[in-house]
Amino acid sequence: MESLATLSAAILTPRCHEQLFVRLNLLDVPCLKILISKCLGMGIIAGSVMVKLPQIMKVTRARSAAGLSFPAVLTELFAISGTMAYSIANGFPFSAWGEALFLMLQTVSIGFLIQHYGGRTGRGLAFVAVYAAALQLLLSSLTPPSFVTLMQALNMPAIIFSKLLQVATNYRNGHTGQLSAITVFLLLGGSLARIFTSLQETGDRLLVVTYIVASLCNGTLAAQLLYYWNAGPGGAVTPAKKRH
Repeated sequence: MESLATLSAAILTPRCHEQLFVRLNLLDVPCLKILISKCLGMGIIAGSVMVKLPQIMKVTRARSAAGLSFPAVLTELFAISGTMAYSIANGFPFSAWGEALFLMLQTVSIGFLIQHYGGRTGRGLAFVAVYAAALQLLLSSLTPPSFVTLMQALNMPAIIFSKLLQVATNYRNGHTGQLSAITVFLLLGGSLARIFTSLQETGDRLLVVTYIVASLCNGTLAAQLLYYWNAGPGGAVTPAKKRH
């Protein structure tokens, strides 16, 4: 109990810590919302450490990135990088955006694997090096705040575009290839939870709308995964799933 109180003192305001853990006033709704938001945020960050690992493992096991769109990965990286830079520039707590860091690392890995298993390892290494340099520049003082805000504003069309690229790839192939269902559904759950945590921790409308758009796009991919669940690389589906 003492360790829990110590943790709460670190993540909550002094007033909320006193209300919830000293006075045990669990009817303080504003503080209760903050506590739920903080716990959700930390849960999302913890989950993000491995959210794309199923996707990475699926690709490495198959030694193929068939069905994965590299342009979609690039566009997703743009959106993730924009969220990181915008949150850091505005001084938002790590619990409000920390998963972006781990998603970025895993998305870069997927981008490299797409190139590597496509027989373009050199191009994959160049992609990693160029992205690392670009990210360092973006997070430096050389980048004006107005540009960072513009990147965040462009996140919505970037997210839509990246997901539509993957949706189009799935539709064209008639199957979802090496796309991991676990990863897609975890991303959907995380983006839905982020709507609430962004409202509570930042109050930033731009960030909230971004996560609403991300949830809609992730939901579309999840629906497509269910639709093509029994489809193989040849695009064949079981009679129950067959398209007319």
